[in-house]
Amino acid sequence: MRVLVIGSGGREHALLIGLAKDPSVTELHVAPGNAGTSALATNHDVDVASADAVLALARHVDADLVVIGPEVPLVLGVADALRAAGIATFGPGAQAAQIEGSKAFAKDVMAAAGVATAHSEVVDNPAHLDAALDRFGPRWVVKDDGLAAGKGVVVTADRAAARDHAAECLESGHPVLLESFLDGPEVSLFSFVDGETVVPLIPAQDHKRVGDDDAGPNTGGMGAYTPLPWLPDEVTRQIVDDVVKPVAAELVRRGTPFSGLLYAGLAIGKNGPSVVEFNCRFGDPETQAVLALLKSPLGQALHATATGTLADLLPLEWIDGAAVTVVLAAENYPGKPRTGDVITGADGDGVLHAGTARNADGAVVSSGGRVLAVVGTGADLAEARAQAYERLATVKLPGSHYRTDIGRNALEGRISI
Repeated sequence: MRVLVIGSGGREHALLIGLAKDPSVTELHVAPGNAGTSALATNHDVDVASADAVLALARHVDADLVVIGPEVPLVLGVADALRAAGIATFGPGAQAAQIEGSKAFAKDVMAAAGVATAHSEVVDNPAHLDAALDRFGPRWVVKDDGLAAGKGVVVTADRAAARDHAAECLESGHPVLLESFLDGPEVSLFSFVDGETVVPLIPAQDHKRVGDDDAGPNTGGMGAYTPLPWLPDEVTRQIVDDVVKPVAAELVRRGTPFSGLLYAGLAIGKNGPSVVEFNCRFGDPETQAVLALLKSPLGQALHATATGTLADLLPLEWIDGAAVTVVLAAENYPGKPRTGDVITGADGDGVLHAGTARNADGAVVSSGGRVLAVVGTGADLAEARAQAYERLATVKLPGSHYRTDIGRNALEGRISI
């Protein structure tokens, strides 16, 4: 099976590593890829937001399966164009991808499906903003209604900060979503979804804020770990039965069935799981940790989902133990990152590339905000953390930073539901 992966980040590098282990996969291509993916696949410099360009590449490499990693091409309908041409594609069409592309759409789907989520209100007129803010608090959750690469959310007890973010979204032409604050630890649960067929993966926890102990602004994700020692199996089953399956069924009822990876981000509060957000694709950096423990052939699972045969897939098998991924970010991230610095140690075990490229001399250099993700595995969370940070210590990038506490609260028993 010849597989083309679309995207350039750590998520796509992790997908390629998983696909390379599958004996049914004979050839790997990636567009555009990064400095690390070229060791596993042929990189192609293609505009992934262009359906015509992606379709032409898929035909050129004679792809048996296209796996779309990022949300932007999905929301823009690239999967629709590929399917219309008869190419098996992992990733939802544009209408179903609105589960991430429009938070207002996601809220409407959840309401129809009876799924627990935060109370919310959409504001599309600056004149109505102050009155709407008065109906929320004392902690405000303000979300850009469109795509924002994981950084369009502000959670704050400062009304002025909440108003500033909301006003900025409105000035950019996007409606803004105000939500009530959901208490409790957060969980990321990935599920392969093919219409109403749902196959969950193992739950993970992301660390969104830039600094240790959840200090500083939100980022695209600074690290993750899996499994979650504090989350009972019955709660995971509850998430599947009460959240993922009803949403999948509602999308089928609307005539826009979901095909691909449905990401549910939830807060586990005193009344059980409540949805914080849905994404229409693998999350980053959770993917790097989750796929490190997958024993089943990844290519076969993705192909079954893409071809409507997920119900026939053998149950997923997992490696015993734990996995931790820690993101190395460029100086000034999540602001405008410093780029072009040479990275050493980037070819070590467990190092997955994201914002990397090669300079004229062939050296690996930083080219984005989240530069690398380093993955450690072990018999338990303590071993996995130790290996991740040992590996990270061998990577050098001037001005870079990372969190030192990924998975630490879980390891020390400080998370409970």
